[in-house]
Amino acid sequence: AVGAAMRPGAVLSALRPALPLLLGLSLGCSLSLLRASWSHGAAEERCLAPGPPAPPARGDPPEAAEGRPGPGHEDFRPRIVPYYRDPNKPYKKVLRTRYIQTELGFHERLFVAVLTSKATLNTLAVAVNKTVAHHFPRLLYFTGLRSAKVPHGMVLVAHGDERPIWLMYETMNYIHQHFGSDYDWFYIMQDDTYAQAEQVKALVTHLSINQDVYLGRAEEFIGGDEQARYCHGGFGYLLSRSLLLKLHPHLDSCRNEILSVRPDEWLGRCIIDFLGITCVSQLQGQHYRTYELAKNTEPEKEEEEDFQAALAVHPVSDMTLMYRLHKQFSRIQLDRVYQEIQDLQMQIRNLTALTPAGEAGVTWPVGINAPFLPKSRFEVISWDYFTEQHLFSCPDGSPKCELSGASKADVSEIIESAVEQLNRLYQPLLRFSKRQLLNGYRRFDPTRGMEYTLDLLLEAATQKGHSHVLAKRVSLVRPLSKVEIIPMPYVTEATRVQLVLPLTVQDLDFVANFLDMFAMNTLDTHDNALLTLLFIYHPYDAQRVGQMDVFAGVKAMVGELEKRYSDVKIPWISVKTEVPSQVKLMDIVSKKHPVDTLFFLASVWTEINMEFLNRCRMNTISNWQVFFPVHFQEFNPALVYRGEQTASSNTDYLRDGHFDRHSFAEACFYNSDYMTARTKLAADILDRDEVLESMEVFDVFLHYSGLHLFRAVEPGLVQKYTLRSCNPRLSEELYHRCVLSNLEGLASRSHLAMALFEQEQANST
Repeated sequence: AVGAAMRPGAVLSALRPALPLLLGLSLGCSLSLLRASWSHGAAEERCLAPGPPAPPARGDPPEAAEGRPGPGHEDFRPRIVPYYRDPNKPYKKVLRTRYIQTELGFHERLFVAVLTSKATLNTLAVAVNKTVAHHFPRLLYFTGLRSAKVPHGMVLVAHGDERPIWLMYETMNYIHQHFGSDYDWFYIMQDDTYAQAEQVKALVTHLSINQDVYLGRAEEFIGGDEQARYCHGGFGYLLSRSLLLKLHPHLDSCRNEILSVRPDEWLGRCIIDFLGITCVSQLQGQHYRTYELAKNTEPEKEEEEDFQAALAVHPVSDMTLMYRLHKQFSRIQLDRVYQEIQDLQMQIRNLTALTPAGEAGVTWPVGINAPFLPKSRFEVISWDYFTEQHLFSCPDGSPKCELSGASKADVSEIIESAVEQLNRLYQPLLRFSKRQLLNGYRRFDPTRGMEYTLDLLLEAATQKGHSHVLAKRVSLVRPLSKVEIIPMPYVTEATRVQLVLPLTVQDLDFVANFLDMFAMNTLDTHDNALLTLLFIYHPYDAQRVGQMDVFAGVKAMVGELEKRYSDVKIPWISVKTEVPSQVKLMDIVSKKHPVDTLFFLASVWTEINMEFLNRCRMNTISNWQVFFPVHFQEFNPALVYRGEQTASSNTDYLRDGHFDRHSFAEACFYNSDYMTARTKLAADILDRDEVLESMEVFDVFLHYSGLHLFRAVEPGLVQKYTLRSCNPRLSEELYHRCVLSNLEGLASRSHLAMALFEQEQANST
C-alpha cells in the first residue's frame, strides 16, 4: 500500500521538468485552433453575405472572379505560363534576351523630360544639364525648334513647332512610343525649374507602381470645377506608367477638343476628362513640396523650412540663379549627411558600450571597418614612406621617385585636411599652421580604404598672440566610398578570333607542338578561330630561299593540317627583316584583315585552349578595351626537380612556375582599335621608322589610344620552360626585359638556393 501511494509522487517528480514544455505546447495548439476558427468564420461571413457584390470604387481596378487580379494587376502578379510546343511545327531554337532584366520584364525606375525652347536652350537648359542631369538615370530635352548647334552632352528632341500645346502633345506621344514600356515613372519639368534630383528619386522609391499617379503642385482651373486640379508645370509633376498607358489613346481627342493656353492646364484637363484623375500634392504618405521664388531672391539667405524641404523651386530666371540654387541645396544636403553621420556614430558608441567588449570594441573612425589583421607575415600590408617632394615606393621598382600627378594631389589634400581637423578641435584656444611634413606613411587596406600617418611640424598660435613650434603625429583614413558598377558594352563569346603567330628561325623546334595544340583545342572542337603564320626571314636566309627554305618544314606541317581538315586554310605571310619589330609586323598583318577582326597575337610557346580564347573574346571590347594577358611560365625542370619525377597532379600545374610580368608578347585587340592608335603614332613620329624598333604593341595602345588596357594574370596560358633568344638589335629596354624574363624563369629563390647548396657541397667533397 505504501509502495502504491508513493508511485504517483515519483511519476510527478519525474515529469516536473517537462511540465513547462507540455503547458507551452498545449497553449500554442489551443491558440492556433482558436485563430483558425476565427479566420474560417470571417471568410464564411464574407462569402455568404447576401445581395450582389459591391461595385468597385472609382479609380480602383476591377477584380475578377474567385479573387483573381484584374487587368490592372497583370504586370505585378506572377503568372505561370505552361510550355506547349506544336508537334506539327519544326523546332526552332529559342533566342534568349541579352540581359535577364529584359527577360523578366523589369522596368527602369525614372525617366525625366525637360521642356525647353530655342531661346533658352543654350542658357537655362544648359544650366539644368550641368546641375542635376547627371543625377538622373535618363534625361531628355524636348523643344519645338532647335538651334544650329546643340550644346555638348545633351540629348535633344525637336518637334518642329513652338506652339506650347503642340509641344506637350508631341512630347507625351514620344515618351509613350519610345520609353512607355521601359520606365515606371515619368517626371516632366521645365528648364526654369530647379529640382532636387536625389529627392525626386527618393520620392518614386516610396510610391507604389500599382496606382495611377498624377502628382505635383495642385492648382485650380480658372473658372472651372472647384474639385478638379491640374499640376503646375513650373514645379514639375510625376506620372506613373499605368496612367501614361491609359492616357495615350485619348491624346488625339484632347488635342482636338480641349482648348487651353497653358500646356500644363491642357494636360491636366485631358487627364481629368478622360481618366477621372485629378492632380494631388500628397499620396501614400509622401508630400510633393515646392517653393515659389520671389524676385531678387538670395538663395544663400533663405532659411525657411519650406525652402530647405522643397523638392522643386520655380521660377528660375537665369543661369546664375540656377547655379546658386544648386550650390545652396548641395550645402543643405551635405549638412544633413554630416549630421546623420554624427547621429549614427553616437548610436554606435552607445550600443558598443553595452556589448561584452565594452568601449574597447569601438573602432576608429566610428562606423568604419576595423583595420585588417594579418594571420601570417605574408599577409602584412606594408606602409609606403613619402615626403612632400618624393615617394619612396615607386611603381617601376626604383627606391625613390618624384611625387607628381595624382599622388602629389593626394598628399597635399591629406595634409590640408589634417591641419583643418586640428584647427576644428582646438579652436579658438589654438590656431595651427603647417611648417613642414617630417614623415608620411600610407597604405591601402582593402577592408576600409587608404590609411595615412603624418608627422607634422606645426606652429601653434594662442589667442594672445603667442606662438610655439611643435611636432604632432596624426592618423587619417580615406574610407572606401559607395561601390559603383562601371557600365561595360555587351560582348559575346561567338566572335571569331584571328591568331597571329610570328616565327623566326630560333622558333622552329617549338612549332610542331604549337600546331598540335591548335588542332586539338580549336580545329577538333570547331572553335571559331583562325590562324595566320608570319615567317620572319633574315636577309641572308631570304636570298637562299630558292635553294633552301628554312621554313619548309613548317609549311609541310601546315599542308598536312589542311589535308586533315579540308575546310581549314592556314595562310602565311613572309617578311624579310633583321630587326623583327612587333609593331612593324603587326602593320603588315593589319592591312590584310578587315577592320572588325579580333586579333590574338600569340607566341610559339603558347598552348592554345578554348578557355583562354573565350576570355580573350570577353575581355576585348571594340573601341573600349584591349587585353594583355600575363602568361604562366614554368620553371626549369632541371633546377626544380633535379632528376626527380615532375608533379603530375592537375591541381598543381601552376605550382612550379611564375606569372611572367616582363612579357608582353600575347595580346588581344581589335584591328580597328589598332589602326586608330597606329594613325596617331604615325602623326607623332612622322618618318622616323627607327622609333618603331623600340616599341611593342602594348606601347602603342598605352600612349596613343584612350582605351582601357586590361592586364591581368591568365592561368589558361601556360608555357613550358625554354631559354628565349634575346635579339640585341632591339631597343635597350626590350632587350633588358627579355633577359629579366629568362633569369626570373629559371627557378624560385628556394630552388636556386638548394641548387647552389648542392653545388658547393659537391665542390667541397
